[in-house]
Amino acid sequence: MSLWVIRILFLLLCISGGYAVTQVEPTLIDNGFLGIVIGFGLGGLLIAIDEMLKGFSLRAFSAATFGLLLGSLIAWMVDRSGLFVYVDDQSSRWLIRLCLFIAFGYIGMVLAMRSNKEDFSLIIPYVRFASQTKPENLLVLDTSVVIDGRVAELLESGFLEGTVVVPRFVLQELHSIADSPDPIRRARGRRGLETLARIQRNGHNEVKIHEGDFPDESTVDAKLLRLSHALGAKLFTNDFNLGKIAELQSIRYVNINQLASALKPVILPGESISLRIVREGKDKGQGIGYLNDGTMVVVNQAQSLVGKQIDVQIQSLLQTGAGVIVFADVKNSVSS
Repeated sequence: MSLWVIRILFLLLCISGGYAVTQVEPTLIDNGFLGIVIGFGLGGLLIAIDEMLKGFSLRAFSAATFGLLLGSLIAWMVDRSGLFVYVDDQSSRWLIRLCLFIAFGYIGMVLAMRSNKEDFSLIIPYVRFASQTKPENLLVLDTSVVIDGRVAELLESGFLEGTVVVPRFVLQELHSIADSPDPIRRARGRRGLETLARIQRNGHNEVKIHEGDFPDESTVDAKLLRLSHALGAKLFTNDFNLGKIAELQSIRYVNINQLASALKPVILPGESISLRIVREGKDKGQGIGYLNDGTMVVVNQAQSLVGKQIDVQIQSLLQTGAGVIVFADVKNSVSS
């Protein structure tokens, strides 16, 4: 609403200016009503142009200006090359030069507006438009890690510092998953969208939606690798294969599953822990409990203690493909 107030005030100012011209310089416009009409028309035209350019950002304007200058430079070089020296008619030569500048200017503007931030590094390879006050730390999130949700807890706890970058093509993939007819996929997609909303509300980290895309790449994984490499960002994923490909391409990455595994508490035989028995074990007399990280603990002679909190002593650990299984014995008396 405030924007329209400014526009109305600007329109009134143009109308007043048009009328003032008829009073100060009657030789230019000798009719007050005509001055008002001209002022209203000029103001209305500028407001209409402003409305048409409402989706035109400062980045797009700067890119268009750079493209126009580059196209004009190329047109000037072609014109100065002597290619048209044999055109005798000055009016024809002027028309050729006009078309040349318009054509190259238009092509330069279109190419610059279609380019991403990283494309300009090809033209100015040793210039980085980055803040000098602190190093830029970019964290690119892929679809799997957003759906997983644990990255939101890492950000909220201050464990991760930097700017969170969510590519537009990842948002599109999440949206398509959330609209899937499969209820399981739909639930996963909605969980991912809720995770992004939670990250934006957190306030500890700045969140940016990156508009860049790579139409020549057919898969989201390939686009993520290209984007992370171009931005010099760290890729966060749960995809083991994607992480290995990133490693081969010298792209920094963090696998949340590997991070969680590395942060699991170390349990050694002989230690005592407090554990709640939640169900019976597979073998006779066994009870099953779980540590906070989900590690399963098989307790001997605890079948009758289901639902109770007890102290157990670790006897041995068994490494399996799914993780570690801990075997323990009941240590002390039962505590309800």
